[in-house]
Amino acid sequence: MSGLVPPRRVVLSLGSNVGDRMAALQSAVDALFDAPGLEPVALSPVYETAPVGGPEQGPFLNAVVTADTRMPADVLLERAQSVEEALGRVRDVRWGPRTLDVDIISVGGERSEDPRLTLPHPRAHERAFVLRPWADVDPGAEIAGRGAVLDLLTVVDSQELDRRDDLELQV
Repeated sequence: MSGLVPPRRVVLSLGSNVGDRMAALQSAVDALFDAPGLEPVALSPVYETAPVGGPEQGPFLNAVVTADTRMPADVLLERAQSVEEALGRVRDVRWGPRTLDVDIISVGGERSEDPRLTLPHPRAHERAFVLRPWADVDPGAEIAGRGAVLDLLTVVDSQELDRRDDLELQV
């Protein structure tokens, strides 16, 4: 799957609920764009959200990043996972607390059933913490096979989500 591909838009969801959550999100943005191959397009506002699934845990800070890249999806996954690891991500408990979560939501409308990287993200359409910040930076966005992000957002509007205008990510 590796090799240069045509440029396309990628959507990444960032989340943290352990330690200095905002510092983790900013460090993730810095690390993602520190190496060549990923060109930032937009950073969403930061939202504070209740955890979805998993054990009892504290609230998350979440944001969405859109970027353009020529990297194949598997290389983008390696970069995302290396950023998580560098910031102390431990995968002990599914949907458990974490210093950083970098999810690849969409890669240029690409579809994949690969268990290592399913595209689009298989649960993005169910998560307000992905849909709301994504709609903020791209109101016309769509999830391949699911529909318009703004339409999908109406189905999950009961999920707790508070925009934190006091927090702002920078590229």
